[in-house]
Formats: sequence, structure tokens, C-alpha cells
Amino acid sequence: MSNHTIPNTPGSGTSLALPWWQLAIIGAVILMMSLPILIGLAGDWYNDDNYSHGFLIIPISLWLVWRKRDILRTIPLESSKWGIPVILGSLVVFILGTAGMEYFTARVSMVSLMFGVTLYLAGYRFAREIWFSFFFLLFMIPAPYIIYYSATFPLQMLGSKIAAVLLTIVGIPHLRQGNVIHLPDNYSLEVAEACSGLRSLVTLLALGALLAYLTQNSKWKAVTLFAATVPIAIAANIFRICVTAIGAYGVSRALAEDFIHELSGTIVFMFSLICL
Repeated sequence: MSNHTIPNTPGSGTSLALPWWQLAIIGAVILMMSLPILIGLAGDWYNDDNYSHGFLIIPISLWLVWRKRDILRTIPLESSKWGIPVILGSLVVFILGTAGMEYFTARVSMVSLMFGVTLYLAGYRFAREIWFSFFFLLFMIPAPYIIYYSATFPLQMLGSKIAAVLLTIVGIPHLRQGNVIHLPDNYSLEVAEACSGLRSLVTLLALGALLAYLTQNSKWKAVTLFAATVPIAIAANIFRICVTAIGAYGVSRALAEDFIHELSGTIVFMFSLICL
């Protein structure tokens, strides 16, 4: 599995598997490859509210590595051959993704390239300790638009249907037509693309993964908590739709369109956090 091991004693600090100047060259090459991708990602985070959480992903990933520093110091560094196919595969995907203007695959390959370099230079045991830090970086990458828009409409319809059922249960008269809920006094509540719940789902997936990693020792419990983010995000969005409809019907349109609408993101987040 490995062809080069550098012994390391606890508390003595880790040794480098390569001379510092070779590591500097590798780091510079990766930085030059990653810089255009990071600039594009930052633009997406700034312009797309669905991925504004992306600004937090890299600092959190670095913190996850830092919190393992005492354990990492005790692990002997070893040059693992398994890192080579990961590096080569990542480079191929990066080249193809860049040439085909397929940003998603190019961005994913950037993360896998960093993992492959870490695996090659530091070894399997070292990489295994910080694998989640690399996995967590994937949450900063926007999903392909074809996937995003194919999931948006079904979520709009699902949210509208379930919200309509709940409004019937609480006794609020309404008429649902597709993703539009008509209330009395000629007021209509449209569950638009931005209200489909996909925005909160993307953010909640990252939060659920982080909570599962930090709080659960059992793998199946961690997977269950992470998987629960999907129905929780859907339920939170339905809760927001119902709160908006009840506010518009029971109090005033202004309350629904101004106050509740402005706080809708906070409502969804707090509801989701409580459920998690």
C-alpha cells in the first residue's frame, strides 16, 4: 500500500514526505489550477442565495482539520501509491470538465485532487482522519442547473399539495390550482421556484452532515441524521407556506407579504434546526 514511511513520535511534530521546495511547487500548481475555480465559486455564492453558505464551507473544513491536530501529530507520514490514481483521475476529469465548460465536474475534481495529493504525501491513515473535511468541501459546489430545475417543480407541487391539506384541517377556505393557493378576498399565494424548499435543502444538507459527523459515533445513526435533512427541509418549507397563508387570512396581507416573507428564511432555518 505504501512505499515510503517516515517515523514520527507523539508530540515531536510531523515530518514532510518530500523536501519543502517540492511541496511548495506542488502547492503552487494546485493553487494556480484552483484559483479560477475558487473565483467562480465565490461569484456563485455571492449572486445565488441558494449557495450563500458556500463562504462558510472552507473555513469550517479548515477548522475540522485543525481540531484533529493532536491526533495528526501522532500519525507517521507515509507516501501512499493509492494517491496516484486519484490524482491522475482528478486531473483527467479537470481537463475534460474545463475543456467542455462543465464547471461542476471541474470543481469536484479540484476537491478530489487535493484529497489525492494528501493521500499520496501523507498516507492512508492521515487521509482517513481528515476525510470528512474534503467531503464537506463538496457542499460549496452548486449542483448542475439541470438537476436543480428538475427537482424544483416537483417540490413546488408537493409543498402546495400538503400545505393545502393542512389549511383544510385548520379550517381556512382556499382553492389550490397547481402551485398557487387562492385564499378569500382575491388573495393568491404562489409557491414559486424560490419557495420550493430546495434552497433550504441545500443548506440543511451541509448542516446535517456536519452535525452527524460531530455528534454521532455510530455510522448508521450518522447516516440516518444526514438522510433526515431531506424530509425536514420539505416539512420546514410546508410550515413556512402554512404560516404565510394563515397570516394572510387571519391578520392581513401586509403581514404575509412583508413581515413573514422577510422572516421566511429564519422561520425555515429555526424549524429545521429544532427538528434536527
